[in-house]
Amino acid sequence: MPRDLSWQTTQQESTFAVMGEKPLKILACGDVEGSINAVFNRVRTIQKKSGQFDLLLCVGNFFGSSPGAQAEWQEYKSGAKKAPIHTYILGAASQETLRFFPSADGCELADNITYLGRRGVFTGASGLQIAYVSGREGQQDPTPAHCFSPKDLTQLVEPLISNNQFRGVDILLTSQWPRGVWQYANSPVRHSNYTHQVIHTVYKLPYYHFAAVEGVHYERLPYRNHVVLQENTQHVSRFIALATVNNPEKRKYLYAFNIIPMKSMEASELVKQPQDVTESPYSRMVRENTLSDLTEPASQFFFDLGKKQRGGGRGQGGRGRKRPSDGDGPCWFCLASPQVEKHLVISIGTHCYLALAKGSLTPQHVLVLPIGHYQSVVELSSEVVKELDRYKMAVRTFYKSKGQRCVLFERNYHSQHLQIQVVPVPEDKCTTEDIKEAFLLQAQEQNMELMEIPQHTDLQQIAPPGTPYFYVELDSGEKLFYRIQKNFPLQFGREVLASEALLNIPERADWRECKQTPEEEEGLSKQLRDDFQPYDFALED
Repeated sequence: MPRDLSWQTTQQESTFAVMGEKPLKILACGDVEGSINAVFNRVRTIQKKSGQFDLLLCVGNFFGSSPGAQAEWQEYKSGAKKAPIHTYILGAASQETLRFFPSADGCELADNITYLGRRGVFTGASGLQIAYVSGREGQQDPTPAHCFSPKDLTQLVEPLISNNQFRGVDILLTSQWPRGVWQYANSPVRHSNYTHQVIHTVYKLPYYHFAAVEGVHYERLPYRNHVVLQENTQHVSRFIALATVNNPEKRKYLYAFNIIPMKSMEASELVKQPQDVTESPYSRMVRENTLSDLTEPASQFFFDLGKKQRGGGRGQGGRGRKRPSDGDGPCWFCLASPQVEKHLVISIGTHCYLALAKGSLTPQHVLVLPIGHYQSVVELSSEVVKELDRYKMAVRTFYKSKGQRCVLFERNYHSQHLQIQVVPVPEDKCTTEDIKEAFLLQAQEQNMELMEIPQHTDLQQIAPPGTPYFYVELDSGEKLFYRIQKNFPLQFGREVLASEALLNIPERADWRECKQTPEEEEGLSKQLRDDFQPYDFALED
């Protein structure tokens, strides 16, 4: 498949089959910048191989200012050439291209090429809804014609959210990126201080959000649009930025996907959450900056580390408050998060904490996590690593006192916050060699090369930050490592340990099948706190 095209299928694929609906086939494109023939030639090639598409949606700068680009456009404007697909474009994102747009309200510019307008919502015959905002964020008043203002965004959003039947829009088109869209997820190749105001439009609206103008291809992990356990589950959103057509770095500028309109989807299918879903990147900014009826009081969301926790008090200026400047905020595992389930916390140190694993394999299956927002071990500072190792040693000693072997593993793939999974395996069930062999055999069955690495080797030496990997550490000190390529089974570590060869509880391989009531979790946590107390160095420091 050519590198400039990304074909996306999502959980909606299964929905189509269930409902018997025929999905729409859509192409999205980044900045064309006058390379109109190149785009349409590429579209013709794609349609020859994959069949006819319904729409082409172009974000960023469609027109170019060079004489060659203007000559290309004139051929389409005159009717000498025709676009091979219904094409919808955004308005000017620069002063130089304003002359190509005769009206701010949108109009047909050539056969099969339509300018959507300054801002609005386009609804197709199928019920597909496309919200759009043209141009860049205006920094002055009055706003230049190639820019949008806060008023534009308010006038777009308010009619939508005031309708009690509103479920969201299928697609959002903007030229600029929203600021901080990469928060709590994979980072783009490069980024600058993108527009802030567009979050008013983004928040809770789209299933897909496309943007451009930065010359970068970036697909963010899907993010949720509700506060877990506090709000009704809503659909997730996906942000995709596309590169410039014919860019020399060969970055992707075309994105192909299937979609069925939200209005035609069953509610249960619409709100399904994929495994790699993250916290909304706009959560904190929304609470601070958006319309009051879209926010919740921030004070109710944060876990108060100032309260006593098993004798380890954490005052405002005390331990446990240090966090990276760009890492605090909502996340499943950040202690200052609206998602953190504080009843699962077993011990809190200066830089790390210990918690009962949700849906644990065994009653003493725990997680060691950094208090700050880090994605993997290789990103940790030396002081955080030092305390992480202290917790690992304490848990090993705790398990050993109960006749159990300690197995640790980390998956740096589709995860937003570092979690070291620590699982006890009774010594009378199997040997360390049995555990090692189980991991190697299951990896081999799934065509994964799980390598043994020297015990003195640090992960930072073999996995630079951003590298997806799976890592196992046995009670003998032996280490296994796999550099993830693609399609890694997310439950791999649990599946191996739950297998008949080891714990023999295969029905508990998926944590989602091991859910307990908050009362049951609280009971397990309390018992574990009491049992672990003699080994908890945080109570002594």
